[in-house]
Amino acid sequence: MIKTIFFDFDGVICESVSIKTDAFYEMYLPYGADIAKLIKLHHLANGGMSRFDKFVHYHKHFLNTHLSSEDVNKLANCFSEIVLAKIIKAPLVGGIKTFLQKQSSEFRCHVISATPDEEIKQIVKRKGLQPFFKSVHGSPTSKTNWVKMIITEAGLKLSECVFIGDANADYEAAKKNNIQFILRCTEDNKLLFSDLDVISIPAFYKFYDVLRAL
Repeated sequence: MIKTIFFDFDGVICESVSIKTDAFYEMYLPYGADIAKLIKLHHLANGGMSRFDKFVHYHKHFLNTHLSSEDVNKLANCFSEIVLAKIIKAPLVGGIKTFLQKQSSEFRCHVISATPDEEIKQIVKRKGLQPFFKSVHGSPTSKTNWVKMIITEAGLKLSECVFIGDANADYEAAKKNNIQFILRCTEDNKLLFSDLDVISIPAFYKFYDVLRAL
């Protein structure tokens, strides 16, 4: 029986993927629509990759430039300014708040995000979700390592853990830690996971039944 749930945030708890997609497109549009489109497609295909790594990748592979650490931080701060207020206002994924209100006391729930650690903690708190989670974690520590640390420190049984995500990094975090993965499927990610045999849900209205069946 599942006792511990690791949740990604963007696209799983909050309908905020498009906000970040639009922000990346907006930031790189000055380099031309073709570059902005390439970056948008890369972002959608690599949802669990940290924004810091994305900026380095985009400038190296699409713009043929090198970013210093200071440059990366400036871009990340600009990105945060664009998206933070919008994410706070963004709707939650259907059924998630009801599930957390009714069942979070039955499960150990953790948020594991690629969003910077302090930022994701602030977002979860400002959206009124903090009481439902045992912990909230973000980058620069990877999702795989956060899951490993929590499992190890709490002495959790792998068979009693599940990771629910919407991106390849979420799937890899589950796979590398030998725990179950559930996909929150959307129009943006269904092709990415079309070749994988995974449990998928569009929303959380019947999520408790899904967990009970594992």
